[in-house]
Amino acid sequence: MHSLIEMLKYRRPEGSKTQKKFCKRFLEPIFGKPDSHGNYIFHIGESNIMFTAHHDTVHNKDGMQKLTIKNDIVTTDDNNSNCLGADCTTGIWILLGMVEAGVPGTYVVFAGEESGCIGSRALLDDWPLWLQDIEAVISFDRRGTESIVTHQCGFRTASDAFAVSLSNALDAPFMRPDDTGVYTDSEVFAECIPECTNVSVGYYSQHSSKESQDLFFVNELLNRLIVADWQSLTIERIPEPQEIFYPQGNYKQNNLEELEKLCFDYPEEIASILDSYGITAYDIYEELGISPNAIAI
Repeated sequence: MHSLIEMLKYRRPEGSKTQKKFCKRFLEPIFGKPDSHGNYIFHIGESNIMFTAHHDTVHNKDGMQKLTIKNDIVTTDDNNSNCLGADCTTGIWILLGMVEAGVPGTYVVFAGEESGCIGSRALLDDWPLWLQDIEAVISFDRRGTESIVTHQCGFRTASDAFAVSLSNALDAPFMRPDDTGVYTDSEVFAECIPECTNVSVGYYSQHSSKESQDLFFVNELLNRLIVADWQSLTIERIPEPQEIFYPQGNYKQNNLEELEKLCFDYPEEIASILDSYGITAYDIYEELGISPNAIAI
């Protein structure tokens, strides 16, 4: 856990000096230098699985931050920090632990996920020869402790059968298929690679000042990942142009109600998501047909 705590101290907005220092300290000793897009790639043995995380965070400024640890939960109350950055520091820690244990796979730590999956989109455009052998992309970038994501941004990116087989491989019946994923780097490959998922790593309230990481859970998860039977995964989904997933019932009305609830419950996180998509406050003003002066800030 000491290495994860050390990693969480770095605030790493994309392109920042602290991000470069972090990569040089924690990634380059294992992965070597990044590719031309800033992605770190490392291959172990023969495998049809790509394991991913990303090395940027949504911190609004770089530098180091102070942490608080209580009852295996780590948070930050540093006034200079707008989030903890477990998204996706925890995912990187998991990948490094799997690499150290020699788990076969292709490991990729992407650049610029929080800025629109810049590194993963560039890798997809390059389409290196090794990528054509990949049948599953597993990102470690999901909140909570129960999710094996099957849908991202309303699109199916992994089959339920794959999610169940992954849960079985991890001997983790508490982890189950989740069709409410937003997006991460694995989503980028969904039209080309059969099974693209995102797995819970035990953080909560990501992209906000209340973000926290459950250290006990992620340590247990890593232990299960190291001993998992990766040959037992079910590859079922056929990659194709994505079609949006509509939950049963009145989708539009249910979705609006759910979005309203999310905006009320998680205003900081929603604002961060909008910002990551390049949507500005003035875009919203324009859509609403109101002047910025009409709202008291």
